[in-house]
Amino acid sequence: MAEWALKRFWKAAEVAETDGGFTVHLDGRPLRTPAKAPLVMPTRAMAEAAAAEWDAQEAEVRPLTMPVTRAANAAIDRVRTHRAEVAALIAAYGESDLLCHRADSPAELVAWQEAAWGPLLAWARDALEAPLVVTSGVIPCPQPADALSALQARVAARDEFELTALHNLVGLSGSLVIGFAAMEDAVAPIEELWDLSRLDETWQERQWGVDDEAAAAAARKKEDFLQARRFADLARRSA
Repeated sequence: MAEWALKRFWKAAEVAETDGGFTVHLDGRPLRTPAKAPLVMPTRAMAEAAAAEWDAQEAEVRPLTMPVTRAANAAIDRVRTHRAEVAALIAAYGESDLLCHRADSPAELVAWQEAAWGPLLAWARDALEAPLVVTSGVIPCPQPADALSALQARVAARDEFELTALHNLVGLSGSLVIGFAAMEDAVAPIEELWDLSRLDETWQERQWGVDDEAAAAAARKKEDFLQARRFADLARRSA
């Protein structure tokens, strides 16, 4: 059976100010989330981006073409109602951050990882007050309690919209440090941060060639990573 699809029924999508922020009206009617909560966003910029997504829909609504709307829905329906659990899940990445787990051979890869990831860990030490310990091979390495506490506090300080963005940035990159760097526009441009999260995969491709299916999956993940950073920008109260 074909999945039911929502048809376009409105003529215009417009931004409206409301209690607590901004929303989108479709022909004067305010949008709600899938859980039927008011779709109230923290900034006009986010609401304008969501309205543009609704305006761009044609005969049928295609949710995959509406990343801002989908992320705002997730922030309200899921992250807001499970805030502590989401924050804990994100912060846990600090215990086994991608940047802290290095290859022990070959020498070229070891050197490449240090040159590429060292500046990010130095930034985490100085800017995030979280000096993390590097290990090689598969042996787990406990991280300093003070560093983990600092990271946990920085995660917990984010609102539900920023947490939604950070959750995606961290989950896609495998690194809490890269997630924070992307949120803060620090260390490197956003596309370079994505490339830094893919260092091991890039090394394998150089040794064995590119697998088309894996490359397509990576391209989709990169787009999601860039969209998460955009959502973080739209969530800023000064936007």
